[in-house]
Amino acid sequence: MMERITIEPGKRSGQPCIRGLRITVWDILSWLAAGMSEREILDDYPELESEDFRAVYEFAARMGRRVAL
Repeated sequence: MMERITIEPGKRSGQPCIRGLRITVWDILSWLAAGMSEREILDDYPELESEDFRAVYEFAARMGRRVAL
């Protein structure tokens, strides 16, 4: 799934994006946190695919393990 997450220095300030699109992992997580469903996000952004959500969740889980408290 991680091949769906791309990081390009000149795109969105090097933030992790979905498959080279200008939609970041953080955009998707923010929309979900605001109460949007996966279906609503897919309807609003048809360039996304349902498999992209699994990649976002995996990426966030990996990042969360790196946080030291």
